[in-house]
Amino acid sequence: MDTGTGMFLESTMTDSTRPIRALMRGLDALMVLNLRNGATVSEVAAEIRLPRTTTYRILETLSSAGYVFRDPSDDRYRLTIMVRGLSDGFDDEAWVTEIARPFLHELGRDLVWPVAIATLSGTSMLVREATDHKSPLAVERYSAGFRVPLLLSAPGRAYLAHCPPQQRETLVDILSRSTREEDKLARNRNELTRVISEVQAQGYAMTTRARRVSDEVSLAVPVPLEDRVLAVLVIRFSASAVPMKLAIERFLPRLRDCSSSIRARFSAQESPPPAGRQS
Repeated sequence: MDTGTGMFLESTMTDSTRPIRALMRGLDALMVLNLRNGATVSEVAAEIRLPRTTTYRILETLSSAGYVFRDPSDDRYRLTIMVRGLSDGFDDEAWVTEIARPFLHELGRDLVWPVAIATLSGTSMLVREATDHKSPLAVERYSAGFRVPLLLSAPGRAYLAHCPPQQRETLVDILSRSTREEDKLARNRNELTRVISEVQAQGYAMTTRARRVSDEVSLAVPVPLEDRVLAVLVIRFSASAVPMKLAIERFLPRLRDCSSSIRARFSAQESPPPAGRQS
């Protein structure tokens, strides 16, 4: 909008029809957060071209209203489930993390080994939340934003095995054209089919990564909802410290219980309130 047009509009508006600038700035901030996997105050300020102090007040106001929350792990603001009521285009993955966080950290405290929740991002799995920095047993400490390959990781295989067949075929087709070493399994359809079938039969995926002292094992289960996969839960542990049989007996039930809790909470908050009651 050029300056002349803007002056004309303002001159023809009454006080009752003139836009509320503070509200428009708040909507601009929501738009920025919706287009990103969260953002810092400075990043939002740069996008909406406002001073950092003003942007901070806007974000804190939205937080007080329940539409965003500040993630203490990286000081980034992210959308909450309440944005669902504003737009059907709100990304489920952003608030799966919010719902999953307390369940994930409770699981991490109980099992001690590092646990994480990841979602599909393009053709890889993106860690949305992890307990690595609170686990004394974590050798490598993963944080939110860390990516793992779809075909070679336990989270990726758990996702592929339980996502809708059409989505799986599309992902495999894309990966089969990749020249990356980690994607070569996509070109061996017989082996890939065997791997996927095994994960589907077991209900979990497990991969092992060679390490100098002890191999690291990853065990992952999906968080399903109707015909899709919301996310994947994964625990990493030392093969020499926890035998495979013991890991299956001890870790798998807890991962599945956590998955069920996240799914139930997600479904409850996604469902509309009963008739006659106000939300």
